[in-house]
Amino acid sequence: MANRTKSKAQPERNQASLGFEEKLWTAADKLRGSVDAAEYKHVVLGLLFLKYISDAFQARREELEALTQDPKSDYFTDGDEDWANQTLEDRDEYASKNVFWVPPEARWKQLQAQAKRPDIAKLIDDGMYAIERDNPRLKNVLPRDYARRGIPAERLGELIDLISGIGLGDKESRAKDILGRVYEYFLGKFAAAEGKLGGEFYTPRSIVKLLVEMIEPFKGRVYDPACGSGGMFVQAERFVEAHEGKATDISIYGQESNPTTWKLANMNLALRG
Repeated sequence: MANRTKSKAQPERNQASLGFEEKLWTAADKLRGSVDAAEYKHVVLGLLFLKYISDAFQARREELEALTQDPKSDYFTDGDEDWANQTLEDRDEYASKNVFWVPPEARWKQLQAQAKRPDIAKLIDDGMYAIERDNPRLKNVLPRDYARRGIPAERLGELIDLISGIGLGDKESRAKDILGRVYEYFLGKFAAAEGKLGGEFYTPRSIVKLLVEMIEPFKGRVYDPACGSGGMFVQAERFVEAHEGKATDISIYGQESNPTTWKLANMNLALRG
């Protein structure tokens, strides 16, 4: 067991309620209609993930655009639009900042503009396929069956409009871990709605936090043989950072027998880099 190092008492990151978590859940739940909670969680969490990576992509794109117009920047293009567009479409410029590449058809503004279309479910599926195609790390991770779920297009469009109202992937939101908190809150709510079955993918945050504090993962490897949606890994990272360490001080390993839950874990961890 690693020796505990003294550190200044610090408030746990983002423990204060974000305020809109419950309101967002209430609104999203109203749009669920007769759809089973076990199905609906993939609909909502998938869209939240898509909104996050699209916001992060847009923030990086705007940053690059500003650099191409700055004479003091190495990216300055001196008004050459073709050169500027080449920079904005350079995938390496996004990967270098740990930002997923989001193809045009999957960008949130594009989907939001088409939210009222009767084929919005297919458009979402097409966007998810495009993201997986261009980001090998996300292959077979994202939900790509919105059309199959049979959710009325009107309700799906309203859900898109609802999620559009919150910033998730911009720098300020990422610094506050807003999506991490919302994602975790929704996982807990869906688990409660599913009853006993919810325990397959979610362990109450208080229990996971206690386990992490008991094992004190300051450095080394963290292994969870039944990782569910990845809550143990998230809490381990928070523990390290709360004790003035770095997330890179630990390596995480896990396995999950349920392929659907495995997807939830992969999305949960992808949100945090």
